Amino acid sequence: MASSSSYNPPCAACKFLRRKCMPGCIFSAYFPPEEPQKFANVHKIFGASNVGKLLTELLPHQRDDAVNSLAYEAEARVRDPVYGCIGAISFLQSQVDRLQKELDAANADLIRFACNDIQPQPLDAVNRRNGGGARFYQTTGVQWNDIYNSYGGGGMDGSN
Repeated sequence: MASSSSYNPPCAACKFLRRKCMPGCIFSAYFPPEEPQKFANVHKIFGASNVGKLLTELLPHQRDDAVNSLAYEAEARVRDPVYGCIGAISFLQSQVDRLQKELDAANADLIRFACNDIQPQPLDAVNRRNGGGARFYQTTGVQWNDIYNSYGGGGMDGSN
């Protein structure tokens, strides 16, 4: 005798908690069976009971964003138990600050070049100091090879 109902695998939460996934399961829409690690991280950091209570208290249109936020924070906490996502945010903020300073310096150089305040000079002295390399012109002040090398790039002479 063939069954008319199709098999629906339990959601990641019910599978992790080893319980039967009922049709009205609060977790099933947000923790699909294909993403078991997502629920495992959330459960480890926040607990299934707390997440279930949170989801039932939220309006249905807010739940997806809440689960995504919980999953992001939980994954960050698993990777970095002390700082969590604040560590990632701080790292990204420092990169933004560094890049903003670099952009400001480049814009200042462009303004100086546009105003012809700086006369170009041959890099023979700089090339000799850096061990040779291509002959080109550079303005006085910032040596672009030094900036590139400070961020892990190689110099013009192939050294690092």
